[in-house]
Order: sequence, then structure tokens, then C-alpha cells
Amino acid sequence: MTISIAPITVDTIDKYHHVLGAVARERKYLAREDAPPIERSRAFVLENMERGNPHFVALDGVSVVGWCDVRRNTELNALHAGMLGMGMLADYRGKGIGSRLMEAALAAAWSIGLTRIELSVNASNQRAIRLYEKSGFEYEGVLRNAIMLDGDYQDVVIMGILAEPRLC
Repeated sequence: MTISIAPITVDTIDKYHHVLGAVARERKYLAREDAPPIERSRAFVLENMERGNPHFVALDGVSVVGWCDVRRNTELNALHAGMLGMGMLADYRGKGIGSRLMEAALAAAWSIGLTRIELSVNASNQRAIRLYEKSGFEYEGVLRNAIMLDGDYQDVVIMGILAEPRLC
């Protein structure tokens, strides 16, 4: 299997949307149960492209199998920070692709001047938490009972990474 990592393009939006929906329908990893309407996904990607936000896809040939994006904050006092999102089709997990996507997205985020990236992850998603820790993210807090899925409450872990160590 030869997987390439590349910036998302207009031509890959529909395939990205398909993967987003597949991961969401697993009902374990994302804070949604399905992909938004394709028009919203298209608008999200086009806005990322217009704003220069890092947004990468993992390609198996021409098929999108995963993604990683960093959305810059738009609030004046938080322009230095961004929010990371990512997902991968089940058959492609555990093969190092997520690490490659993360590496590309973080390098791009630092290169555009971001100095802080944050994310939220279901506390039960230990595979993702290990990936984030391996990439340098640190725990910043827990939102207790933040999600209710099928009658069960789940915690959400907040993690962050700084481009440079904080000076105290």
C-alpha cells in the first residue's frame, strides 16, 4: 500500500466528505453522527484553502482515506492558535498514516505563524490520544460528561501543543 499525503484540492472535496461521513457514522470518534451536507463540507474546505489553513488528505491512489486540518481561530486575541481535526477510514488505522498526516499539518501550521494548536478527543479514543501524545500534544483538561451517546456519558479530553516552550 502506497499512501501519499497531499494538500486537499477542489477535486478531492467529495472524497474527503465521503471519509468524514464514514468516520462520523462509526459514532465513536467525531462529535457528529454523519457528515454535514456536501455544500457545508465544500464551504469548509474552500474557506480553509482561501485562508491558507493547513488541510491535508491521505491518498491511496486517487481515493481519500484520511484527513488532518488545522482551522485558524478568527477571534482577534486568538489568531495565534488553531483547532486540529482529523479522521481515518477504519481499514487504514494503525499503519502510521495518521502520524504522517499530523506531521504535515503541524509543519504547515507552524510555517504560517501559528504558535498553539488545540484539539478535543473522546476520552475513550486511546489510539488517537497516543498519536497526539506522540506528536507532542499535552493534556490540558477534561470536559466531564461532555457527550451523551446511546444513553452513556463520555468525557472529552482537551489537548494542546505549543510551537515553542512557554517562557515563565
